[in-house]
Amino acid sequence: MDRHFEKELENLRQRLVDMGALVDCQLDDACESLFSGRSELARAVIERDVEVDTMDNAIDKHCQRILALAQPVAVDLRLLIAALQINTQLERVGDIAVNIAERTRALSGNISFLSSLRLEEMTQVARFMVHDSLESFMTGRAALAERVISSDDVVDNLGRETFRAIVDAMRHDSALIEPGAAVLMLIHHIERMADHATNVAEGVIFLLEAKLVKHSANDVEPDF
Repeated sequence: MDRHFEKELENLRQRLVDMGALVDCQLDDACESLFSGRSELARAVIERDVEVDTMDNAIDKHCQRILALAQPVAVDLRLLIAALQINTQLERVGDIAVNIAERTRALSGNISFLSSLRLEEMTQVARFMVHDSLESFMTGRAALAERVISSDDVVDNLGRETFRAIVDAMRHDSALIEPGAAVLMLIHHIERMADHATNVAEGVIFLLEAKLVKHSANDVEPDF
């Protein structure tokens, strides 16, 4: 393999790792801000989103440059295809981190309400899915990517249970209607987070095994 081309692929891999680390940090801070009410963390997440967008654009252009100047085949072409998919999913996860952070202020006075739900458990499962999907890419572990995909049902089930609990709470206490509505939006964001993690895992499996995995739930909203 041409040394310059090999270096380009190494740089692309590293950029994806860096993008994953940034998005992972964004999610950590967004979730911490939500369940602790720390508005300064939420502000930091929102302000750092420009870094995610900048890195997203740089990776896309990097892939385009390699495709334009080289003729990648086999596993190298799979890396480029997977990189484009993974990068897109990570950028969307970054947007979800911002969405979560933006609801911190609205819910900062309702921490006890949040703790009465299984929302934090749902969030933790989705967070592990994102982390594990990135780990599967960095370590080349297809089994870890498979585990991410199988975890999506857990998030969906927790989302349904949390949805029903919120609706029931809103029926019994009108003061919970406003925070309850905010939490209903959070359920949607967290479910999408899990979907994007699943898509990253699918990209890893394609890269490692040249196998296309269809995530049929990705195009269908959960039936709460």
